[in-house]
Amino acid sequence: MGRASTTGGLHRPRLGNRLVRVAAAGVAVVALAACADVPATPGTATIGTTGGGSQGTAQGDPGLPQRLAAAVGGDGAYAHLQQFERLADANDGNRAVGTPGYDAAVDHVVGTLRASGFEVSTPSFEVRTFSAGDARLTVAGAPVTTEVLGFSPATPPGGLTAPLSLRPRTPQDPTPGCDAADYAGMPAGAIAVVERGTCEFGQKSRLAGAAGAAAVIVVNTEDAALPATVGDTPGVVPTAAVTRTAGAALRDGQQASLVLDTTIRQQTSRNVIAETTTGDPGRVVVAGAHLDSVPEGAGINDNGSGSAALLEIAQKLGGSPPVGQKVRFAWWGAEEIGLVGSTKYVEGLSEADRARIALYLNFDMVGSPNPGYLVYDGDDSDGLGGEAGPPGSDTAERVLTEALVGAGVNGPEGTAFDGRSDYGPFIQAGIPAGGLFTGAEERKTPEQAQKWGGTPGQSYDPCYHTACDRLTNIDRTALDRNVTAMASAIGRFAVDLTGVPQR
Repeated sequence: MGRASTTGGLHRPRLGNRLVRVAAAGVAVVALAACADVPATPGTATIGTTGGGSQGTAQGDPGLPQRLAAAVGGDGAYAHLQQFERLADANDGNRAVGTPGYDAAVDHVVGTLRASGFEVSTPSFEVRTFSAGDARLTVAGAPVTTEVLGFSPATPPGGLTAPLSLRPRTPQDPTPGCDAADYAGMPAGAIAVVERGTCEFGQKSRLAGAAGAAAVIVVNTEDAALPATVGDTPGVVPTAAVTRTAGAALRDGQQASLVLDTTIRQQTSRNVIAETTTGDPGRVVVAGAHLDSVPEGAGINDNGSGSAALLEIAQKLGGSPPVGQKVRFAWWGAEEIGLVGSTKYVEGLSEADRARIALYLNFDMVGSPNPGYLVYDGDDSDGLGGEAGPPGSDTAERVLTEALVGAGVNGPEGTAFDGRSDYGPFIQAGIPAGGLFTGAEERKTPEQAQKWGGTPGQSYDPCYHTACDRLTNIDRTALDRNVTAMASAIGRFAVDLTGVPQR
């Protein structure tokens, strides 16, 4: 999942697999031309055209899903990943929102789509961006490793010095620091120390600040980095995090010094939107992936993998395929700092335009190196801590699960439908959604490793939100299986919306 978490809760993943693939690009060109009865142009082969134009007169071809799944492949997606890494390396090592690396990635996606016959736009939106420099915590004269939470205010120049105030937690309390009462009796000007829990980190920081805290230290529930943000919460104070072991050594009343050097700016960024000229404009299938990385690295799995897989599918589908409803592809900006691009897009739609979107499919991290094969639990039948999505989300889950099985995956599993990626704004607007995911910071279980291979007890992606998220961080088999399953599901809904009610 791309973005840093705004909540104390952990994120849960899913799985997927595939079977047969057209092996070489040249073979794919011939096969597609033969199936679609259209001339083949090397490097630009598509499923075919219908002549339906933009008025939605195209009829859906029931053979399209199978042809599209056979046409795409992990090699095509990997070629785009190579380009994303080159662009990051040429631009300070990342593709984060507001950077030249992100703009270069937008240009690559736009150029590829226009060459494939799509109508493409790059709607802009305003976004707050965040950068962090020095982060230092000293307790009782000894340094403690710490990291700043995204969008934390800076400490005063030179930092601040104050006693620690450990906020007590009972074993029965699953929400430490989430209520104003948790900060009762805290000395004014202290640095509040609170455990990670279930509410938003911004809520903890705001409540602590309202109670008089000068800053907040969040103690993680494991000995790992905490990729998190206080988000857009007003009234927060400087907020940092430490590991579980470091937090266990902190004592109430210890004198501590904290230095956080942060900068928050208002900037303009862009999404990329491409739509087929064919299909019914009254019912639109949207498939999306976020294009930005975190500032720490090139973001090749998170989320170069979803972006590259989606671009491979768009290329092979082409701008005028034989679809029953329009297909709209989206590459979102600023997902990593709070789903900003997708949220602004949904907020900007008229009520009529929202009603025209039949379904949204999201693809965020589909090539994790120790992959899970996970499908968003759209009906909450697995009870994983999310919620059931709007009617039709259950159909998306079923179709995507079947697509993974068809791609060779043994026993795909559900992952919480918790809104932590770009499908969140869509389900909030009442639009059914679904998606695939190969896992982030959570650890693969022995049972999952037995089914899917990989290393039990290790994170699905040990390079999640770090500088090592490069091409070496991609599992080529998982990428190939997921791009196949994605193509199958997108193709299915492009010609057949059975199970997705009209709103």
